[in-house]
Amino acid sequence: MSKTDLNPTTNNMANILIIDDDKDICLLLSRFLIKNGFEVNITNTGKAAIEYVSNNKPDIVLCDFRLEDMTGKDILVKIKELHPQVPVIIMTGYSDVRMAVTIMKLGAYDYVTKPLLPEEILLTLKRALETKDEVKEEKEPTTASTEEPKSESKSEAKTSKKNKGKYIFGNSAAFKVILDQINLVAPTNYSVIIYGESGSGKESIASEIHNHSKRHNQPFIAIDCGAMSKELAASELFGHEKGAFTGALNQKVGSFERANGGTIFLDEIGNLPYDIQVMLLRVVQERKMRRVGGTKDIDLDVRIIVASNERLSEAAKKGQFREDLYHRFNEFSIDLPPLKNRVEDIKLFAEFFLNKTNKELSKNVEGFSDEVLRVFNLYNWPGNLRELNNVVKRATLLTSGSHVEVSSLPFEITHFEKLNFGEPTPDAASNTVTQQYAVAPKKPIEISEFGMKQASIDAEFEMIVEALKKCNYNKSKAAVLLNIDRKTLYNKMKQYKEFNESI
Repeated sequence: MSKTDLNPTTNNMANILIIDDDKDICLLLSRFLIKNGFEVNITNTGKAAIEYVSNNKPDIVLCDFRLEDMTGKDILVKIKELHPQVPVIIMTGYSDVRMAVTIMKLGAYDYVTKPLLPEEILLTLKRALETKDEVKEEKEPTTASTEEPKSESKSEAKTSKKNKGKYIFGNSAAFKVILDQINLVAPTNYSVIIYGESGSGKESIASEIHNHSKRHNQPFIAIDCGAMSKELAASELFGHEKGAFTGALNQKVGSFERANGGTIFLDEIGNLPYDIQVMLLRVVQERKMRRVGGTKDIDLDVRIIVASNERLSEAAKKGQFREDLYHRFNEFSIDLPPLKNRVEDIKLFAEFFLNKTNKELSKNVEGFSDEVLRVFNLYNWPGNLRELNNVVKRATLLTSGSHVEVSSLPFEITHFEKLNFGEPTPDAASNTVTQQYAVAPKKPIEISEFGMKQASIDAEFEMIVEALKKCNYNKSKAAVLLNIDRKTLYNKMKQYKEFNESI
């Protein structure tokens, strides 16, 4: 990569750093983004990317999940250490959704799946820039000002109000129990632990508790503890005084001060460094805190809601989480079931995301075909609601008719059982939902005018599946193994949806 490729932008257009070892994708993506008004820099290795972000600060990073020399996870961690506020968007295949979900816990803004769709990329970049601008607006007054944090409560209260209406609740029996729990605990000042998989809506549940509490007109501050390094966590949570450490050019008001009078939500609390847990324990016990480098105690009146994807009691037994801190938080707990255990809610959420996407794209897609809903109910959704949202957005972009059809869904979802994705499907005898929506076994091929054609399609399909498995579902590598180009592979996948009715 030449030095000119890595020069930072000198104008006001958003600067996008693309990190991908597929040079063809980089070229196409770069041309598209430049055409849409972005400044673009490209690196093809993780090492080159780290070197670039060490000397420059891009506005957004688009990073492939799998590189030859580094993983997207390693690159993300390094970028977040250098530039915590820079949104990082991971590019991945659907086979990597589970790992993409893990990366979200480390601070990635979002993920997009390959093959990349231009409109989807633009939508995601637009949201990332808007989110970044909102964070900047919130943080700028606090870094230059020494005013008391109460002066920020109005703007932060607006943040809380923005959260209203962004989430719907399902009709399943499990969710009705959760609604009852929210109504029960919301009026109290109890600390709450919310357990649930990544992408299952833990922050929305916390926001709902806040919105139904006596603090609903006060700030609601959400912090992702998994996205903070040990060095930055204390400053982010508790703030710092000017000159407290190298680079502390101004006083900073931390998240707890900004949440004073309201509610603070600490997501993925189990990832918080142990040293910071000690500092947090004092806040919970005494309702006082001190900025990093400060000498004055600050009184706090904050309700604390935390979330974790693993049981904190088990983490405490392993010595990964302070037991005394766990007991302080464990005044009330809510277990949020994964989407795969709420099949009856999938249609409701899918329609909700469809309505949102219709507004964003100015489209009028009316709904989903019966076959799409059947596929949705079969899939195990490792990324939960976040993944469902991405799938619906992507399918809506591809839909030209009145309803989303199976042809608009990703290959790996429509062929979920064939590819043995995720966890094995439970036995039909123990799962009425699986029994209801089970895929019928493939029928023997009949001798007919279509027999040879069908046999050819089936054999080709099996060969492609085997190639995908050998290449860990990397389509570019599978295409090389099959001695066809990437575009041909995608066309073949589409062909199976159109011709192989038994799949």
